[in-house]
Amino acid sequence: MKYDYFFLEKIRLLAQRAGDAIMRVYAGEFAVTAKDDLTPLTEADLVAHRLIEEGLLALCPDVPVLSEEGAHVPFATRQTWARYWLVDPLDGTREFVKRNGEFSVNIALVDGHDVMLGVVHAPALGVAYAAWRGGGAWKWSGDEDRPARIQARLAQQTTLRPLRVALSRSHGSPRMQAYLQALEATHGAAECVRMGSALKSCLVAEGTVDVYPRMGLTSEWDTAAAQCVVEEAGGRFTDTQGQRLRYNTKDSLLNPEFLVFADETVDWAMFVPPPDV
Repeated sequence: MKYDYFFLEKIRLLAQRAGDAIMRVYAGEFAVTAKDDLTPLTEADLVAHRLIEEGLLALCPDVPVLSEEGAHVPFATRQTWARYWLVDPLDGTREFVKRNGEFSVNIALVDGHDVMLGVVHAPALGVAYAAWRGGGAWKWSGDEDRPARIQARLAQQTTLRPLRVALSRSHGSPRMQAYLQALEATHGAAECVRMGSALKSCLVAEGTVDVYPRMGLTSEWDTAAAQCVVEEAGGRFTDTQGQRLRYNTKDSLLNPEFLVFADETVDWAMFVPPPDV
């Protein structure tokens, strides 16, 4: 399979079509139900899932699709996959329900255990981020056909101003608060930027914020697409031990706590609170 701009564009346009379908639901009244894990589910999640799954299988019939809204696939089956699509059809359903626009369509292609391509499309905000391994990270804004290349902030860009920290709008926790307090005790008051969905990681990729610490549970489909964007923009996407996140390595699809950053002169992991916090 060849990874290049033309292939990436096909996936971005598929994400855009899914975003258009989501926005048609967003424009009207919709019901909200709860899944088994008590997270919200709407018609938009399911419509986007079906559209993306059909589009990916039409494009690559031999590559399986693992989607948040799809059927459960046991690890005994998944571990035989050499390559697969990892999809969150509507990341940030809570933000969708709140109608604040901070939700995204996430599509990633995983080869082995590493992400090779990722698209994060935010239909309500009119922006999309996308990358393929070795091809850089790109951002589309509004109706622009030509994307702009993006780059995370380097060390020399983070020393003369307050640090900017991306935080979840809907998933605060005592551990996150403890991390922020420890960071500020060393680096001074930080400017917090609250955002929903995978867009927080994309803020690091485009250089808007310095770090996105996630102290709490997420799933692999929440992070894969954005990880490709971040890494191709020159950033890092690691667990709290400094190891890159990898995919489909175990039965559980939950991620460890993680850090997204670019400036490697700061030891971002030193502010992680102990497990009992």
